Amino acid sequence: MCTIFACKKRVAAPENPFFTQWHTPLGIPPFDLIRTEHYRPAFDSAMKSHLAQIDSIKTNPAPPDFANTILAFDRSGEMLDRVSDVFFSLTMADTNPAMQALEEEISPKLAAHSDTIMMDSLLFARIKTVYTQTLTEQPRDSLKSSLDSLQRRLTEKTYRDFVRAGAALSPADRNRLRAINKELSTLTVRFGNNVLAATNAFHLELDSAGVADLPYEIQHAARQRGKDAGKDGTYLFDLSAPSRTALLTYSGNADLRRKVYEAYTGLCDGGQWDNKQIINDIIRLRTERAHLLGFPSHAAWVLDEQMARTPQAVYALLDDLWPHAKDRANKELEQMKPLKDSTGNFDPWDWWYYAEKVRKANYALSDEALRPYFSLENVKLGIFELCNRLYGITFRPVPAKAYNDECQIYQILDRDNSHLGVIIMDFFPRPGKKAGAWCGDFVRMRYQNGKRVAPVTTIVCNFTRPLSADDPALLSLEETETFFHEFGHALHALFNTAPYNGLRDVERDFVEFPSQLMECWATAPEALRLYAVDYRTGAAMPQYLIDKITRSSLFNQGFATVEYLAASYSDMDIHTIDDFKPFDVAQFERMALNVKRGLPEQIAPRYHYPYFNHIFSWDYSAGYYSYIWAEVLVQDAFDYFRQSGDIFNSKIAASLRANILSAGGTADGMALYERFRGAPPSREPLLRHRGLVPDSTQQAPVVAPH
Repeated sequence: MCTIFACKKRVAAPENPFFTQWHTPLGIPPFDLIRTEHYRPAFDSAMKSHLAQIDSIKTNPAPPDFANTILAFDRSGEMLDRVSDVFFSLTMADTNPAMQALEEEISPKLAAHSDTIMMDSLLFARIKTVYTQTLTEQPRDSLKSSLDSLQRRLTEKTYRDFVRAGAALSPADRNRLRAINKELSTLTVRFGNNVLAATNAFHLELDSAGVADLPYEIQHAARQRGKDAGKDGTYLFDLSAPSRTALLTYSGNADLRRKVYEAYTGLCDGGQWDNKQIINDIIRLRTERAHLLGFPSHAAWVLDEQMARTPQAVYALLDDLWPHAKDRANKELEQMKPLKDSTGNFDPWDWWYYAEKVRKANYALSDEALRPYFSLENVKLGIFELCNRLYGITFRPVPAKAYNDECQIYQILDRDNSHLGVIIMDFFPRPGKKAGAWCGDFVRMRYQNGKRVAPVTTIVCNFTRPLSADDPALLSLEETETFFHEFGHALHALFNTAPYNGLRDVERDFVEFPSQLMECWATAPEALRLYAVDYRTGAAMPQYLIDKITRSSLFNQGFATVEYLAASYSDMDIHTIDDFKPFDVAQFERMALNVKRGLPEQIAPRYHYPYFNHIFSWDYSAGYYSYIWAEVLVQDAFDYFRQSGDIFNSKIAASLRANILSAGGTADGMALYERFRGAPPSREPLLRHRGLVPDSTQQAPVVAPH
């Protein structure tokens, strides 16, 4: 018994939200209640619970079968998914030093936890038994005949996942693999944190004279950044995409362009946040892991379960496109050189600036002329209307609390008005947000007691901020396409009805198909007439501007394709190393791109190795090629809509949803695509779309501007 005074001192700590039911609208995480200190005990408890579930499976005295082994494993770890989805979504979109420190602590623990399960010999023995029975010819009443096609696919995939994770290795090799995975988990987190820190550390301060030739909106945004940083009257530029590309595109001061270009392309290449040794360590460990698992290289291991299957297939696609892309980029360069000086000297930081001049001269089109028609609100409502026309879904604002006040939350209702899911959209750059744009899940779709649990999906972007609180955010054409792209990913998550957790995901080189297909509507004339409205007057985009967008669709495609393909080659080359020896990162890249493949000196790969988050921090190692791999399918699919005479064809959209968007990983990606299309894809639409082969229906002029 305590005194009143002592009892007053015992203030109960807030209950950990991960240990309670979420009494929030539509299953949205209770962001206002979750604190950083809640994650560690939540992870510890979730891992302990998961191991208990695994123990009950492997010690089950009943003979192993689909229900007590494969299905039980598939349904395990729900709490761990719950905690991980929230935590890692926020380390990307709204992090801070405490979260970053916790991420470095938690990641190796999670890697060790996964290895404990995936290398458990007793559990693997049960899974192998079910797998063997499933694939072996048995009498009619056997296990094989009792399982349907999806159950067999889940069984086979589960077995393969265990083998790929090292379950079939010797005890000594399993121990070494555990050590490798633990070290890799720490290195990849550290790599990404270094990139974020280096990005945030750069600021370029200018006075009014330094920004005099920039569009007003860009000047205003830079001045607002200065004000936010406590430097009122200073025009502040950073390395976020809207700030960096604005200066590169519009500043006539070559020295300023050079400073921001070199700051970006030199990220983490030396200094406090140097990533070069981390890259060596990651490649060394990934190569060793591949060898342990019986593959010659990390790329061979990764691609074994992708659509491409082998590094040779990836190189075949890249090599097919590379000469066409280089040829077009060189023609673009020849157009721009005379605009700079009579000597023809042309530096890498000149490309954006003079390309914009070519666009204005050849097409009388600039991003600044288009922005009033691409207000964020109009683009968002246009996407909503497009989704309604294609799929019959509708969107309803949800007055709930998100992790940041800038976020917007919508409920998605299906054609029959049933709840389909929730989407949280986060549009603008902040110091705690990683660069780029992505789609993820705060709550993954799953089935619980036979009922579908709707996902809570998120779209995160880094768009140009509005001039003031009273002004709308005005997007560039590229930002508009990015919004459509990420919404395509969101639809893929929202429509998913795969009945098993293990069949939710598709191959990495298929995952970009829905997103890139959605991009096709962004600039289609019929869609522009639907959503591109001048925010000031309400007037629809005039036909002459739509025509200019169409005519300029091939503009700068040589540059865009070359910088992308170069990064894809970089990724493949470094991950096809089969005999690791310490290497000079810059020299390796130069030999791979400039010497071996003749990358024009005026074009850098989209990412240099030291800040190539996709392949060293995210989940795209030996997979950056997947965008162009998927685009083959994308252009073939959009041709299907065009050939029908109606790009809003709801019957084709219904087939797309049923055969691909809802299917998850219930079949191989190519099988899903052929069910939708009725035939294998053709590569010709991609080549035409990027202007890499002649197209009689759409030719971009190649003339030097006056």
